[in-house]
Amino acid sequence: MNTMGPIEDARMLAPPPETKSRSELGQGDFLKLMITQFKNQDPFEPMDNGEFLGQLAQFSTVSGIDSLNSAFASLAGSIQGEQALQAANLVGRSVLAITDTGYLSKVGSLDAAIELDAAAGDVQVDVTDASGQLVKRLYLGEQAGGIVRFSWDGLDSSGERMQPGNYQLSARIVRGTAIESAPTLIEADVESVTLGQSGQGMTLNLRGGSALSLSQVYQIT
Repeated sequence: MNTMGPIEDARMLAPPPETKSRSELGQGDFLKLMITQFKNQDPFEPMDNGEFLGQLAQFSTVSGIDSLNSAFASLAGSIQGEQALQAANLVGRSVLAITDTGYLSKVGSLDAAIELDAAAGDVQVDVTDASGQLVKRLYLGEQAGGIVRFSWDGLDSSGERMQPGNYQLSARIVRGTAIESAPTLIEADVESVTLGQSGQGMTLNLRGGSALSLSQVYQIT
C-alpha cells in the first residue's frame, strides 16, 4: 500500500533540477573568492589599499563586460530580426542592385543603370557572355550627371537574340581625353531570401540563379 501523499509522489516523478555549466565565473563566484582571500590572508601582512582597489576594479570590469556582452547580443538579435523582415518584403519585387551581372530571360530586355558623379561626353557599355566574349557595345552618348538608365534588348551585334542566362555589363565614361570605368546598377527580380547563419549576412536569391547581399540593394523599383 502506497502511503505517500501527492506531494511526495510529485517529487519522485519530477526530473532532477538542471545544473548550470561551471566553466565560467560569475559575480557571486568572484565575491566568494575575494572574501575567502580576506579571511585567509596573513594578519601580519594584510592586503594593502592598492591591491584591494585593484581587485574591486577587476570585479567591476568583469561585471561591466558581462552586461556589455548581453546588451550586444540583444542588439544583434534585434538588428537581424529587422533585416529579415526587410528582406522578406523584397520577395517578388525588383531591385536596382550594385552588381555588374544581370539575367537575360527568353523575352524582354536587361534593364540597368549607371550613376555618374558629373556630366560625361560619351558613355559606352560592353555586354559580355559567361565566356568573356563581347556580345554587343551600347553607345549611350553624352549624359548629364546622376542616374543614367538604359536597357539591352538581348540582341547581339548582328541582331540575333542571345540565349537566356547571365551577362556582364561594364561601363566606360569619356571625359575629354580621359576614359574612366563606372560601376553598374542592374535591375533584378528577387525570388527568395536566405537568412544568414553563424554571423553571415542575408542573401537575396535572384531570378536566374545569382545572389547578392542586402547591402548591395541600391533602390527598390
